[in-house]
Amino acid sequence: MIIKTAHLARCLGAIFLAAVIHSGYGNATQTVTSHQQITVSHGIARFDDLKYPENFSHFDYVNPNAPKGGHLQLFAHGTFDSLNPYAITGITPSGLDTYSYMRFGFSEINEPLMVGTGFYAPSGDEPMSAYGLIAQSVEYPPENQWIIFHLRPEARFHDGHPITASDVAFSFHTLKTKGHPRYKMQLEPISDVNVLNTHSVKFIFKKPGSRTQLFRAAELPVIPDHYWKTRHLEKSSLTPPVNSGPYQITQVNPGKSIVFERRKDYWGKHLPVSQGFNNFDKITLFFYRDLSVAFESFKAGGHDLHVEIMAKNWKTAYDFPAVLRGDIKQQELKRRMVYGSSFLYFNTRLAVFSDRRVREALGYLFNYEWTNHAIFHDMYNRASSYFPNTLLASSGLPSEKEQAVLQPWKTTLSPDIFNKPFSVPQHSTSEGMTQNNKRKALALLRSAGWDVHRGQMRHKITQNPLRFDMIHHSQAATRYLLPFKNNLAALGIDMSIHIMDASQYYRRLRKFDFGMIEKVLPHMHYPDLEPERYFHSQQADLEGSYNFSGIRHPAIDALVEKIPQTTNKTELITLTRSLDRILLSEHYGIPKWYSHTIRVAHKNKFAWPAHPPDYITGFNTWWIKPTAESE
Repeated sequence: MIIKTAHLARCLGAIFLAAVIHSGYGNATQTVTSHQQITVSHGIARFDDLKYPENFSHFDYVNPNAPKGGHLQLFAHGTFDSLNPYAITGITPSGLDTYSYMRFGFSEINEPLMVGTGFYAPSGDEPMSAYGLIAQSVEYPPENQWIIFHLRPEARFHDGHPITASDVAFSFHTLKTKGHPRYKMQLEPISDVNVLNTHSVKFIFKKPGSRTQLFRAAELPVIPDHYWKTRHLEKSSLTPPVNSGPYQITQVNPGKSIVFERRKDYWGKHLPVSQGFNNFDKITLFFYRDLSVAFESFKAGGHDLHVEIMAKNWKTAYDFPAVLRGDIKQQELKRRMVYGSSFLYFNTRLAVFSDRRVREALGYLFNYEWTNHAIFHDMYNRASSYFPNTLLASSGLPSEKEQAVLQPWKTTLSPDIFNKPFSVPQHSTSEGMTQNNKRKALALLRSAGWDVHRGQMRHKITQNPLRFDMIHHSQAATRYLLPFKNNLAALGIDMSIHIMDASQYYRRLRKFDFGMIEKVLPHMHYPDLEPERYFHSQQADLEGSYNFSGIRHPAIDALVEKIPQTTNKTELITLTRSLDRILLSEHYGIPKWYSHTIRVAHKNKFAWPAHPPDYITGFNTWWIKPTAESE
């Protein structure tokens, strides 16, 4: 890392300029004020804790000498009808639930300027640091109101066109105006992008801020100007767009499979951030709508690696011949991954869920203890936070710092936040629900204006029934949704369960056409844009947004806007725990469950690094043992 000081530069004049040019940073044009320090670096860390120095050769959690070759066959849960990940229409592989595809580390999304944050190639051993990919270095001032990226001259798209600053500027303007809402939100703090020369580009932010806003520029996927300027980025398409990454899509069977082949002429294969990754020559991704069908395919040798999300299978179904022969191995990978906000989310846009007491009441009718024992073989932990298994999860009563954060909004918050620790209802492992929880639910419903009339829960004034639909795309979910439906019916509440194909499901999801859904909203270790994307009122009615519950709360808006501006870990933890308390107290959903491990079964032909990553699955660092491939 180099620190440039404007005052010193003026004093040293040509001597400093020559040193800068020799360092490779002399092409940047910038205007700075007296005594302003400019950081020049190979990476960005949110809190000044970059792990790897400028001359690092590879990440610690990879094997830089891993052999290349072989064919990896994977499965994803769901389907796809588009390969354009930037349009709001269509279902793309990267748009599926995170556990079904992105966890493997292979993507159809274009390479970003830097890797380590975002969902393209998250770091395996740092909470929030990014290192240059297309960009070889960056410059930014202390107030973070702009950042300059110096691009690698050797960077190329798959069709041979060089990646230039003009492509970066085109990517910004096109994705912000025509792209999926997630890109519009990501790029909203940026006011302009200036091309300084062929390989230098400057992002200017609307106002000074914390270093997190620099990541929004660093995570920008760079799409080719020459390709997209004659095509409709806002429309879905099954034609693989021009990319620049280590793999290229070579075969597509719509809705069923995609074949990626490694580019042996990949421009970035020599980079430190690429060492030890991308070890398979060919990757075939099979899509299955039904998890049971996917498992039967795995048993028959249809794919090589199976992430098992069905606990019952893990406990009882791995007794088939290939396992008994030792041809298939089971592993429970222990990671410190952030699981995300796993809930059954209510759609508060509907009148039936507009009252917090109704939402809280329904939470008393979900019997997690029975579900975990009878269906999941006691393999899960109950979530009691939007940030489970992290330092960001709230517990007990608010600390003094949290109280200070919450105090300005006290009149808009539930008194329970300050007086009563949040806890999830406790049931027995017997099917049904305890009478105590049933009484509490009924009392809450009556206080909200509902009561049972002739076996049906109805509003006392409107006489409308308490009725809603739960939509899902997996038949397996009915194992725990049907018992929940029965508990609701015991109080005269009608929940209709609709299992539908992925296309219909995602269409309804984008239009918020549901009463309840089951979702895991992924987070980073250091939250940045995600809470705003999931919980801010501006996202509530934006089609295609991830604010599935339709949350509108002034205190939540204020906190999710402040979180990206934090300048130290203590402040970040305080704000996020305060946010967690408000979200829980408003009962926007019913907390689900999470696991400390990733259950994976695989053919006995893989090898992996000696020191696995903490924060990612690491599947993209595995390789095929040469002996296994020859066999």
